[in-house]
Amino acid sequence: MALLNMVQAVNQTLRDEMRRNGNMVILGEDVGRDGGVFRATEGLLDEFGGERVVDTPLAEDAIVGMAIGMALYGLQPVVEIQFLDFIYPAFNEIVSELAKFRYRSGGQYQAHVVIRAPYGGGVKGGHYHSQSTEAYFIHTPGLVVLTPSTPYDTKGLLLSAIRSPDPVIFLEPKRIYRTEKEEVPAEEYLVPIGKAKVVQEGSDVTLVSWGPMVQTCRGALALAAKENLSIELIDLRSLLPFDIETVIESVRKTGRVVIAHEATKIAGFGAEIAAQISERAVDSLRAPIVRVAGFDTPFPYALENVYLPSPERILRAIRKASSY
Repeated sequence: MALLNMVQAVNQTLRDEMRRNGNMVILGEDVGRDGGVFRATEGLLDEFGGERVVDTPLAEDAIVGMAIGMALYGLQPVVEIQFLDFIYPAFNEIVSELAKFRYRSGGQYQAHVVIRAPYGGGVKGGHYHSQSTEAYFIHTPGLVVLTPSTPYDTKGLLLSAIRSPDPVIFLEPKRIYRTEKEEVPAEEYLVPIGKAKVVQEGSDVTLVSWGPMVQTCRGALALAAKENLSIELIDLRSLLPFDIETVIESVRKTGRVVIAHEATKIAGFGAEIAAQISERAVDSLRAPIVRVAGFDTPFPYALENVYLPSPERILRAIRKASSY
């Protein structure tokens, strides 16, 4: 095993899969010579050449459009969008074409494309480099949406994404790209799509989160422990499909739920989780479901730390749920 951060885990996974699969290609702005804006593809151009690691124009619609065409002819493109905030010129290609090919062809054609995109705040990027808009893609049938919170899950989920027959939006939390490190096996392994992880077991409150907010929730767990509150933390990892069964099992045990995410609160993915809990386990609830989220404003620059949920904000939500 090696001690890796998330960027290193991405790089290792892409390198290993390109060695294994000669049909895999990488497309994106600056992914070749510069190794990507976050250096996740560093060194791949030197090993695999310009026909498999392609520096593209600054045109996200063209990048995704080319990737769809490549996939329909048997290649396996992995696209890098520099920031999730830049993906919207390609939105029509993703939701109207990429997500539909397998369905509209009755399974005869698979536009298997993985789109990697750093997302989220915490890096002083302002409102054009900090958004968490995963709900747009979760709302689109035909896509798979994944987001890891650790280097181990980064490798296992990315490998599952590349080998999945469905198009995948793979969201990488850039705030913890280099701050989170852990032992990652050199051999291949898969983290299953659609399966959540219980990070910590507890009995008082179920805390549900994903992506970079999982690490913030860990901070809230430490604060809650000082108040003798036992919190069960669930990292969804897979947002579409998502593991509602693991969430419901936890809710039936604790009777109280807090959902934490960076995205804005209105129509954020937390609302869907809350709705499904209400539909399936309302008889187990002993308190209203509490959501902690970003504010319903454009992402700020100067007040970034106010906008992002903090361990203290999450702790207040835990207190509210546990004292009801």
